[in-house]
Amino acid sequence: MSDSANVVLRFVLYVDLMLLFGVALFGLYSLKGQERLSGTVLPFHRLSTATVGLGALLSVAGMVLMVRAMSGESDVTELRPHLEMMLSETDTGLAWAVRMIALAVAGLALMLNPRAPGISLVIAATAGGISLASLAWNGHGAMDEGSRRFWHFTTDILHLLAAGAWLGALLAFALMAQPRALQTEAHIRLLARAVRRFELVGALVVLIITVTGVVNYLFIVGPKLDEVLLSQYGVLLAIKVLLFAGMLALAALNRFHLGPLLERSLREGQYRVAAHALRRSVVVEMAAAFLIVGLVAWLGTLSPEME
Repeated sequence: MSDSANVVLRFVLYVDLMLLFGVALFGLYSLKGQERLSGTVLPFHRLSTATVGLGALLSVAGMVLMVRAMSGESDVTELRPHLEMMLSETDTGLAWAVRMIALAVAGLALMLNPRAPGISLVIAATAGGISLASLAWNGHGAMDEGSRRFWHFTTDILHLLAAGAWLGALLAFALMAQPRALQTEAHIRLLARAVRRFELVGALVVLIITVTGVVNYLFIVGPKLDEVLLSQYGVLLAIKVLLFAGMLALAALNRFHLGPLLERSLREGQYRVAAHALRRSVVVEMAAAFLIVGLVAWLGTLSPEME
């Protein structure tokens, strides 16, 4: 598998599973009752169907390409014994199998949405979280052993789940703040309430990402900085940190200025300008998040010592 193809596949899979988990989770803490019904506020069914299907397809493609690269076999028909060995004898194969089962469960949960939207989102968020957590076995933690391996995986999983919660919320806000959705005061009030409910979740997400990011750095690189910054890994990591700082600035803007501005504008009856300003900020923040996930996908293929 070429390095570029590997990075692109990892990037799309990371984004896909983060959105599957994050959007379903958003529906649980930001919406209530019939608001969780697909199509009422957010197209949960369409989004989940797309992410489940794409996640399964990308997972199969990734497994085939990985086995092909490890075995050196160019003929797909000769890969079967190698695939069976990977699935039955390695932790990576077990994580892949768990991911596929979780995706199937998330897909089945979609059928419950019209009758029990809350239960449907609970199942989808749980299954989505399991499928997202399985990506930790594709990272640097897989190279550790013993208790270090356990704690590295725990940190990786928390980092992935927090990032998924953030990215899913950003997509949800972007969809809720579309111009065609901002036609009624009731919908904008719902948007303002969702922004307010995300405040605590967002603060927890930022805390988890920051702490687990530092711990992951120590697991992978150790307590050193100067030498790492001279490598390709260090340059990409520095760019990632700068983008994360930019996301924090935008999140603070939403939390302390645009969110309160939207609520004030609702009381004054002039809410569309504030809603559009919030949407622009969220779109920029989401673009930065996509760039960070792309860097994460790339960093996962590199060693800190690589020049």
